[in-house]
Amino acid sequence: MTDDKDVLRDVWFGRIPTCFTLYQDEITEREAEPYYLLLPRISYLTLVTDKVKKHFQKVMRQEEVSEIWFEYEGTPLKWHYPIGLLFDLHASNTALPWSITVHFKNFPEKDLLHCHSKDVIEAHFMACIKEADALKHKSQVINEMQKKDHKQLWMGLQNDKFEQFWAINRKLMEYPPEDNGFRYIPFRIYQATTERPFIQKLFRPIASGGQLHTLGDLLKDVCPSAVAPEAGDLRFFMHCTHVAMCSHRIYHLDKGQVKRDKKEGEIKSQRGVMWLVPGHTEKCGYLT
Repeated sequence: MTDDKDVLRDVWFGRIPTCFTLYQDEITEREAEPYYLLLPRISYLTLVTDKVKKHFQKVMRQEEVSEIWFEYEGTPLKWHYPIGLLFDLHASNTALPWSITVHFKNFPEKDLLHCHSKDVIEAHFMACIKEADALKHKSQVINEMQKKDHKQLWMGLQNDKFEQFWAINRKLMEYPPEDNGFRYIPFRIYQATTERPFIQKLFRPIASGGQLHTLGDLLKDVCPSAVAPEAGDLRFFMHCTHVAMCSHRIYHLDKGQVKRDKKEGEIKSQRGVMWLVPGHTEKCGYLT
């Protein structure tokens, strides 16, 4: 599972060059200069933007500062979505750097969850890990870990420490040979243009007849409109890299092996999850 460490590193160190600008109606004591940052795709906005917050607070009146939040072209950015997911959903067709607007007032209660501390992010992250392991291993792996293992996993993500994170994460990506795979594939298909934010259901990596399912099989079962002829020429991407629906076994995608297909240069995911974005249409699905 972790035999291709170079590709694991490629995914881990994926970055999005980003320009943060303060919203024009925020009250400042002097002009606020933009702030540039390379955002890690696998992290969360509120986890990696302390420097952004401090930068803009220097020019603001303290009585005007409340909870920070971010938006892109009028769309509030959900902090509990990975940064790579946010970018691929909303801005994958735009020129870099990604331009994000920073707000300190008028928090959009109907659109965003509050995030008052990093403890909130940790709780969300661990809940996602536990949900995925319940599907893959009946929660056996995560439950056998000690509290210090959970903390090391989280601190590896928070501090952007590849070795620290993967020393624990590899256990969640393995299974006994006799099991011949995970029970179910933990995934979500995110959609940007519908009221339903994402789709998820139980899906086994291996068919009843013993053949390995492909990514195309999953999409046909879960989101048939995405692969129907009338959907047009949709191309799916993960981590901004093209993914072939029919040639890739979903079993291997799910294992989080993060192996590179030598012919197409495809990169798979970090945590046994993945996201996909159609290449050129307003229809947008994102698989995690």
